[in-house]
Amino acid sequence: MARKTRKKTPKKPAVKLRDRPRLFVRRVMKYIFRGILIMIALAVLVTAALTVVNPPTTPYMFAESRRVGGVNHTWVSMEDIAPVMARSAVAAEDANFCLHWGLDVGAIQAALAEGGSRGGSTISQQVVKNVYLWHGRSWFRKSLEALMTPMVEAIWSKQRILEVYLNVAEFDEGVFGVEAAAVHYFGVRAADLSPVQAARLAAILPSPKTRSASEPSSSVRRRASGIVDGAATIRADGRADCFE
Repeated sequence: MARKTRKKTPKKPAVKLRDRPRLFVRRVMKYIFRGILIMIALAVLVTAALTVVNPPTTPYMFAESRRVGGVNHTWVSMEDIAPVMARSAVAAEDANFCLHWGLDVGAIQAALAEGGSRGGSTISQQVVKNVYLWHGRSWFRKSLEALMTPMVEAIWSKQRILEVYLNVAEFDEGVFGVEAAAVHYFGVRAADLSPVQAARLAAILPSPKTRSASEPSSSVRRRASGIVDGAATIRADGRADCFE
């Protein structure tokens, strides 16, 4: 009986020494690329989930809770927030909220022209910073914020963005969200805020730990007065249509 001859498996050519660095770089780049794709997929999934699931806390809220021993925070839906509060927040922080896709190029250019003395962040950017990232002025954080904001704008509705913003914004030390703020400062629910009360809450948002809505300084009063007019203006000219 003839013996069966085994076919010899061709040997792979030996990797030359000079080619090893290239192969190493290719492998590293492949893993980096896969990692980036996984991070993007996770970010999309989390963002999609948060269209219906309310974030129970945020990184900053968690940090403040540990620092001060707990926070005052109650989530309320947009239907339980006085419409004038939503308009006041937009008038104060981002009057073109309904007109941009997350980044207000005009506001950013104005902020750069003034040397950073004014903020250029939209409400959408502030939501991304508060919900996903951390507070700070590093270029790395700002870059992540700029990358993630259009994704949030693409997945969430404008009303949802504003609802989350009003529920996670800080209004005093340990006081987060408009419901807790309304009770804290005025003893009323967020649904029952008057135009003046809403304007004063919006007026302290840039610096809530140094300003008071119930005992406003003269500058807060002036700012609140302008916000009352601004809230009426964006309602009249249609710049509040996307969330009402």
